[in-house]
Amino acid sequence: MGGARKVFTLAQVSEHNTPKDCWLIINGKVYEVTKFLEDHPGGDEVLLSATGKDATDDFEDVGHSDSARGMMDQYRVGEIDVSTIPKKMKYKPPKQPHYNQDKTSEFIVKLLQFLVPLAILGLAVGIRIYTKSS
Repeated sequence: MGGARKVFTLAQVSEHNTPKDCWLIINGKVYEVTKFLEDHPGGDEVLLSATGKDATDDFEDVGHSDSARGMMDQYRVGEIDVSTIPKKMKYKPPKQPHYNQDKTSEFIVKLLQFLVPLAILGLAVGIRIYTKSS
């Protein structure tokens, strides 16, 4: 596939997504890997599942060897027009207001945390005095 390198859009590359015509986008370059499908150590399904998108992350996540990276040049057919690849959106969780689950004010909770143990202690002392005097 020598000659001048061509610039492709994502739509053009996405059309090549079958076992008889498979193109991938990796690091801004377009590769025609149809002849390599049978030889790929991970199987042809791996390559076919990476068509129609920027497969750079898929390629890098596997950790290919230097020899695998060297083989790529023979399958390169051009470059990708990066303006046709959708931008990755970073996930932003929705902003939520402060939520007080039990709907009571913090002051009341702190007051009860102080008074309830005092009441239990007073009850215990009262029972002790009452039973001792009998």
